[in-house]
Amino acid sequence: MATNKLQAWFPTAKAPIIISAPMLGAANATLAAAVSQAGGIGMIPGGLDFSSSSPHLVTLRASLLTAREHLSLPPSEPLPLGVGFLLFHPSLSKFVETTLPILTEHKVKAVFFFAPTPSTNGEDGGIIKDITSALHDQNIVVFFQVGNVAAARKAVQDGADVVVAQGVDAGGHQFVAGSGVVSLVPEVVDMVGREFPGREVSIVAAGGIVDGRGVAAGLALGADGVVLGTRFLVADEADTPEYRRKLLIETEDGGVSTAKSTVHDDIQGTTFWPAPYDGRALVGQSYKDHVSGLPMEENIKKYGDANQSGDTSRLVSWAGTGVGLVRKGGPAADIVRETRKEAVQSLRWLQGLYL
Repeated sequence: MATNKLQAWFPTAKAPIIISAPMLGAANATLAAAVSQAGGIGMIPGGLDFSSSSPHLVTLRASLLTAREHLSLPPSEPLPLGVGFLLFHPSLSKFVETTLPILTEHKVKAVFFFAPTPSTNGEDGGIIKDITSALHDQNIVVFFQVGNVAAARKAVQDGADVVVAQGVDAGGHQFVAGSGVVSLVPEVVDMVGREFPGREVSIVAAGGIVDGRGVAAGLALGADGVVLGTRFLVADEADTPEYRRKLLIETEDGGVSTAKSTVHDDIQGTTFWPAPYDGRALVGQSYKDHVSGLPMEENIKKYGDANQSGDTSRLVSWAGTGVGLVRKGGPAADIVRETRKEAVQSLRWLQGLYL
């Protein structure tokens, strides 16, 4: 397959390029290393607290050492993976001071940004533009996940090298208002080509993609690669509790079995997410009770009581609409290789039909 921009930045990646989402609480260094070793691009979750005493940064240092160990790379070699960061914490202004040195020390190849607020990403670029410039000075590739065309335009203006076009089928947190990848990806591709001629910007598809057929579809839409999140939740290396793995594998009819709402955060107390974002999760008992009219205060109490007693039926399990296609777990490397093989088969099948 032809080399694209992502392969120029990540020479060890094999097309079709599969990227693991930096899912905070589920992804980790071992998972990211396995994805990269199998020819994908692994992403380690780096958190959102950039203060000098941040526990997230302590974990990040340890994670990068773990990834290097799993990849058997000496300190002089760059790490062929990235680190994901959320951008809405008040400590974002400390990023260059506290976090960039860790990334450069460990020779991280990329960062994966998501969820700025208007106050940190104003019309002039604000803090985000300054951070991106500092990362580029260290030859670090900047991924920026967005949920609409306007945000994609802003990301490119602020210096993004890779725009991750995330459709509303995605699991976990995303833009409240958006569209599916089928329309979002090609419109972002067209916008970048039209408004930023000559810029080396790669477009990546995300949201509802869990198998090789989805990967092939993303490529057909104009993406250089795809991000998988829900599929890697059941990877052997993921920090996913056993009850949740079982639930994800057994879930069918993903569009009906998941719901996109801010209610999931309200119930579990993760209400620090800013207004432009909500999240998609499995429809559990807490969400069902919400729909039935149970007052939120009472719903939160039920959630807490169930959690204390070991009852998992009310807990929030983030998942995209593609969850109905997730039928098994396994090593992350196998997921990458099998998905890539299926994508190539799908592309060849289509080529045989129409060319």
